[in-house]
Amino acid sequence: MTVRLVALYSGILAAAIGLFFLIRSYGETLTPGAPASASRAIGASPVGEMLPHILLALGTVILLGRALAWILRPLGQPPVIGEVLAGIFLGPSLMGPELSARILPPEAAPALGVIALLGVVLFMFLVGLELDLESLRGHAHAAVAISHAGIVVPFLLGAVLAVSLYPRLATEGVPFTAFAMFLGVATAITAFPVLTRILTDQGLERTPLGVLALGVAAVDDVTAWCLLALVLGLVRAQAGSGLAVAGAAMAFIVVMIGVARPLFARLSRRGPDQLSEGVVAAVFVALFASALVADRIGIHAIFGAFLLGAVMPHDGPVARFFERRIRMTVTVFLLPAFFAFTGMRTRIDLLSGASAWAICGLIILIATIGKLGGVYVAGRATGIARRPAAALGALMNARGLMELIVLNIGLELGIISPTLFSMMVLMAIVTTMSSGPALRIFLGSRERAYTLEAHPAPRVGDQTDRLGLLR
Repeated sequence: MTVRLVALYSGILAAAIGLFFLIRSYGETLTPGAPASASRAIGASPVGEMLPHILLALGTVILLGRALAWILRPLGQPPVIGEVLAGIFLGPSLMGPELSARILPPEAAPALGVIALLGVVLFMFLVGLELDLESLRGHAHAAVAISHAGIVVPFLLGAVLAVSLYPRLATEGVPFTAFAMFLGVATAITAFPVLTRILTDQGLERTPLGVLALGVAAVDDVTAWCLLALVLGLVRAQAGSGLAVAGAAMAFIVVMIGVARPLFARLSRRGPDQLSEGVVAAVFVALFASALVADRIGIHAIFGAFLLGAVMPHDGPVARFFERRIRMTVTVFLLPAFFAFTGMRTRIDLLSGASAWAICGLIILIATIGKLGGVYVAGRATGIARRPAAALGALMNARGLMELIVLNIGLELGIISPTLFSMMVLMAIVTTMSSGPALRIFLGSRERAYTLEAHPAPRVGDQTDRLGLLR
């Protein structure tokens, strides 16, 4: 039986090969009828040629980022620091243009940029899902006051700094107003995900300090991204159409809150077993549609993704499904493309001379003092003791990935020059790395995270518990 089957298969294979050669002998006499350009359009593309370089760069940045995160973890650094440094190590600043181009040629930048932007859009959607505005109940006024002080002070200091930097580092053709507002937003931003990771690593996420910090960061994120949308509207709008962009953006926000939020609230009433592939596909379509509408309005696509995540109930089955299923893919696979893309754009070698490094140091100093000082003063004004108020300011100084997203947008639109971009990237790294150690120094002991008031803990029902944080 076995011999008969082998003979049968061998005969079929031999017959197929013989027929192919007969077809080939006739086909070789034919002449192609389509133009040569059309055949090349179907063949190998530049993106396909760049695929090996992109795969090599992604694998390298993931591996190096994991290694650096493991090395820096005992120092209290969040994993994003290792991933950012890995992207910079692969860039031309440290490896040199020639060696860096072998791993990731400049021609691969467009393809890598598309992957990076897709990762950022999905990441901002997840950031919006994490926002828990309900947690602000009981101390919303304190969170809003502290958050806005932590934005206004560094924003104004960034605008003052723009007066000095505009003649030196602004891109030609960019109005001073747009440059100053962008620098103010970039100085005032806080990274909500990085702050969450720092609190979790320190075991403070459920303490009164941690709850207040998350609330302040949530308000900070919403406010900062609205300001950034305003800046992008000013930059992208043609003469006389700025008001139209602002009006369209406001209408978009109203529709998302008034229409999309109730729809997703109704969808979230379903059980986890009712989330079919159609529901998941509908959420993805809504995500990409929201990002597309935001981009067409004149603000950035990531604002639409963030807004859609923010209007969805964060504790519903839909939000939990997406946080559980796509978070790992986004953070482990797609975001490294963004770090590699940022590393390609970061040119520390452009900071030549003492004056350039002095400007970089001044940017870091102003960003740190503005954020820490604004949050500390507002915290003290709302009744928080000195050490917890300073610790809260240290937490708000964590800028991390959110800062890099803002800076890449500014560089892409030509608002800032490559030199200023590199300086601001260094500022994001330094301020984020200092947040964890500064938190431990200012807080002193973990018990201070439980009692924030400057006065002794009041009795139950005492009205001096102004923040409602001693429960």
